[in-house]
Amino acid sequence: METLKALVENDYNVVAVVTQPDKPVGRHGSVLQPSAVKLYAQEKGLPVLQPEKMKDPEFVEQLRSYHANLQVVVAFRMLPEVIWAMPEYGTFNVHAALLPQYRGAAPINWAVINGETQTGVTTFFLDHDIDTGRIIMQLPFDIPDDADVEYVYDGLMHLGSDICLQTLERIVAADGKPETVDQSSVAANSSLFTLHSSLHPAPKIFKETCEINWNQPSKCVYDFIRGLSPYPGAWTTLVGPDGKDTVLKIFRTTKTERKADGVGYIVADRKHLYVAAADCLLQIDELQLAGKKRMDAAAFLNGMKEIENYFVK
Repeated sequence: METLKALVENDYNVVAVVTQPDKPVGRHGSVLQPSAVKLYAQEKGLPVLQPEKMKDPEFVEQLRSYHANLQVVVAFRMLPEVIWAMPEYGTFNVHAALLPQYRGAAPINWAVINGETQTGVTTFFLDHDIDTGRIIMQLPFDIPDDADVEYVYDGLMHLGSDICLQTLERIVAADGKPETVDQSSVAANSSLFTLHSSLHPAPKIFKETCEINWNQPSKCVYDFIRGLSPYPGAWTTLVGPDGKDTVLKIFRTTKTERKADGVGYIVADRKHLYVAAADCLLQIDELQLAGKKRMDAAAFLNGMKEIENYFVK
């Protein structure tokens, strides 16, 4: 919504807004919840289109009737050529990564999971493949070692609105034909690409993606947890003395230098909780048992007896 807001507040002529259909919410899905983008667009008196299918002929003709010179895409589904090729100036996307790194649906999560110290935003013209079009602009964003996805998302959201306005200025000044760069040449000169020597994808994240693997260095587990916090949340299985399994989400941890002599065992005192990764103990700061509220470690320990007889897997 920040990008749409920036366009409106900077007096660009937004002729229509395309967003997802309202989502059913509530116990029976009987209530439809509009997106924040839709609510803002309606507040500003902008036409809102909510197609179920992007190739729906009725939607295509309705979109064409607005005679837009340019289309801007932010965090939306893949568009068919009939849509992205429609405007005379084309369609550009604001992507939350420094392409060609982290092409895909979850670039912010994967950048943090992989322990990147920098990401950014990229604007590029859409073409036939996902996130492969010619780059118009890029702006970097530093990722602090203690940052979670929420921090990076908020930073990139504001940076994305800035780069959108700058990109529009370039496109208008060049009469729709700004200087662009092929992604293969960006890869050859990218510091991120040099560090990895290969491209890192950013596929969609599912529940099974979020399961913690404790049999790896604690730094990797630490990055994995903050890369999924606060949503959708990294999880593990807590096993009690009786062998009963409980799902445990972990949202915040602290690295330690306390060496581990196994994997998955638990160490605790009155206020601190630790789980053994492959090399060191990882301090667990915020967590949530299935069916319970999110809490800090001290509150969790108050309600758990003989926690050191438990383990995670």
